[in-house]
Amino acid sequence: MSRVETSEDAFFRELGGTCAELRQAFTRHVGMSAQRVQLLVRLRRAGETSHSDLRQALGIDGASVTRLVKEFETEELVGRRLDPADNRYTLAALTPGGKRVADDLVRSHQSYQSGCSTGSPPANRRSCCASSGASART
Repeated sequence: MSRVETSEDAFFRELGGTCAELRQAFTRHVGMSAQRVQLLVRLRRAGETSHSDLRQALGIDGASVTRLVKEFETEELVGRRLDPADNRYTLAALTPGGKRVADDLVRSHQSYQSGCSTGSPPANRRSCCASSGASART
């Protein structure tokens, strides 16, 4: 039995699709996978962080976190060390070069968002956020 799509179904399907397209377009714009962007920005915001916390915060498996951190370590963007409080855990932190790259990503993202929202009056943006937020709370 097929269900007829309501206007609300169409709105949220289109909203989700648009958000996904915007995220993908940004990662193409900066030439970096979404996971790489997220990991660098997370380390920029949180400072030195355990692999376990990165896994949880980014919603990716531990092997992927280790692979990404090792790639960044090879590129001299991230450094790793054992947690002195518990040597079963590895901590990751941005190097000075990694901080510069993460800062550039944040600036690029802000610029990208400004470009995407050009032509959309602030009142329209607030209205869209308010209506989708109200729907999520009900």
